[in-house]
Amino acid sequence: MATAKPIILAVDDDPQVLAAIARDLRQEFSQDYRILRVNSGPEALETIKELHAKEEPMALILADQRMPQLEGVELLTASREFFPDAKRVLLTAYADTEAAVRAINSARLDHYLMKPWDPPETLLYPTLHDLLAAWQATNKPRYDGIRLIGFQWSPLSHELKDFLSGYMVGYQWLDYETSPEAQALVKTRGFEPTDLPLIICADGKAVANPSKADLANHLNIANQPLQDMYDVVVVGAGPSGLAAAVYGASEGLRTLIIERQTPGGQAGTSSRIENYLGFPTGLSGAELAHRAWTQAVRLGAELLAPQEVTDLCIQDGYKVLTLSDGREVKTKAVVLTTGVSYRTLDVPGMDRLSGAGVYYGAARTEARSCDQQDVYIVGGGNSAGQAAMYLATYARNVYIVIRGANLAASMSAYLIEQIRNTPNIVLMPFSQIKEVCGQDHLEAVMVDINGTVEKREARALFVFIGAKPSTEWVCEQVVCDGKGYVLTGRDLVTDPRYPQIWKKEREPYLLETCVPGIFSAGDSRAGAMARVASAVGEGSMAIKFVHQYLDE
Repeated sequence: MATAKPIILAVDDDPQVLAAIARDLRQEFSQDYRILRVNSGPEALETIKELHAKEEPMALILADQRMPQLEGVELLTASREFFPDAKRVLLTAYADTEAAVRAINSARLDHYLMKPWDPPETLLYPTLHDLLAAWQATNKPRYDGIRLIGFQWSPLSHELKDFLSGYMVGYQWLDYETSPEAQALVKTRGFEPTDLPLIICADGKAVANPSKADLANHLNIANQPLQDMYDVVVVGAGPSGLAAAVYGASEGLRTLIIERQTPGGQAGTSSRIENYLGFPTGLSGAELAHRAWTQAVRLGAELLAPQEVTDLCIQDGYKVLTLSDGREVKTKAVVLTTGVSYRTLDVPGMDRLSGAGVYYGAARTEARSCDQQDVYIVGGGNSAGQAAMYLATYARNVYIVIRGANLAASMSAYLIEQIRNTPNIVLMPFSQIKEVCGQDHLEAVMVDINGTVEKREARALFVFIGAKPSTEWVCEQVVCDGKGYVLTGRDLVTDPRYPQIWKKEREPYLLETCVPGIFSAGDSRAGAMARVASAVGEGSMAIKFVHQYLDE
C-alpha cells in the first residue's frame, strides 16, 4: 500500500525565522518528506492533533523555544501524547541553552539547535539526517488497506475475517483487547468498544458493526442484477458454479452467478488442494476460487454477492428467482450449484461457542491465533486432512478425532502419508467429542477415547463431519432424494415420481432436473463425486445442456 510522505513540522512565531527554516528544510528533505510550517505554539498543537486524527506519519518536529503563548519545550512535551516516536528538536538562542539542556530529560528532547544555523550544510542537515535515519529505522508505516478491529472471540469478527479472506482482500486484523493501536483508533474515531467490530476502509471511512453487504459495497461487488433477462443464472459460486459461469460467458450466453457467501464453496476454505490437474505443487482453495471468479468476470459473466436466492418459480417457461432482498431475476435457464454445508456437531456448548473457538470448516483466518497451542479436528475426510496439515504449521499439536480405526476409508492416500510424517499431528481413533467447555470462548474439550472421557485444554475445534445439501429452498420445485440431493438425468427417470412430473417427449438431459431448463451440478446433485475436478467438469457440462435446451 502506498503511504503519505512523513511530515517534518517547523514551528516559530518569527515569520523571518520560520520562512528560513522552512526554505532550508524543503531544499534538503522535500523529496522524501512533507514540510509543514506553523507560526504559533497553540496552532501547532491543534495541527498535531489533526494530523494524529488523520493518522498522518510525523517524523520530526522543530519548535522555537521563545514563543509567547506556548513555549517550544511545552509544545514538544505535549506532542509526545500524539506522536511518541517522532523526533523532537528545539530551536534556541544562546541564552536559552540551559533550558534546552534541561528539556533533553523533561521533554525527552532528541536535540537542540542554536540559531542561526548557517551554513545549514554543516550546522543543520547532518543532525537532522541522523535523527530522521533513526526514526526511519524504527518507524512502522501505517497500513493503508482495510483494517478490522474487534475481539478475538467475537463470532461477528470471525465472519468478517472469513468474508474478506474469501474474496482475497488484504486486511489488517487488530484485537481490541491486546492492541494499543486498536484502542487508540477506536477512541480517536469516536467509537466505543460496544460498537465493535469496526471496519476502517482505505479511504478513512469507518463503519461500526458492518454487515457483509456493507463490505461488499465497499469492495465494489455488485449486489443487484443489471439486466432484465438472462440466458442462464448460476446459483452458487463453488467450483462447479464458477466453471459454469466461465463457460457460459465465454460461449456468448448472458450469464449471471449468484453467491450467498464467498466464492469457492467448501473447496474455497481448503488450505491446500494437491490433486487438482495442472497444479503440481498444489494451490489453496481461495486462490483457485479467486482465479476462476476473475476469469468469469473477464469473459463477461455478471456476479452478485453476497446475495441469496430464496425462491424459484416458473412463468410461461421462464424461470423467476426471488432474492433475499425481494428483487426478482428472470432467466431462460438455471444451473443449481448450491453445494453442501458441514453438518453441525450436536454436543453441549457447540451453539454457544460457535465462532468463538469452535469453527465449521477450515477457518484459515484463525490459524495464526493458534500459535503453539493445542487444536482439535473432528472428521476424517480430505477437508479435515488439509486443515490438519495447515494448522500444524502454527499449532503445538493437532489432534484428529475420528470414530473409526484409521483414515484409509475416507481420506486420500497422499494426505494420509503427509499426516503420518508430520510429528505434531496426532490421530485419535475410536474417539468422539462429548462436550465443549468455556465461558466466552473455547477452553477445553471433553473427549471420549475408547470409552474413557478426558478433559483436554483446546484453543480451537474445527468440525468436518460430513455434509448436507444446501437445497432446502428449491426442494418444492425439483425432485430430491431422501437426503435432499437433487435428482437429474437417469436417476430422475428411474424415480417412481418421474411419470407424473416429466411431460416432455424427450428424456431429461444428463444434468437436468424434473423442470426442463433447470440443471444441477456439483456436490448438491445426487450421485456427484465430491472432488473439485468432477465439480468443475459438471459445471462445464451443464452449459452444453443449457445450449441444447435453449435451442429447443
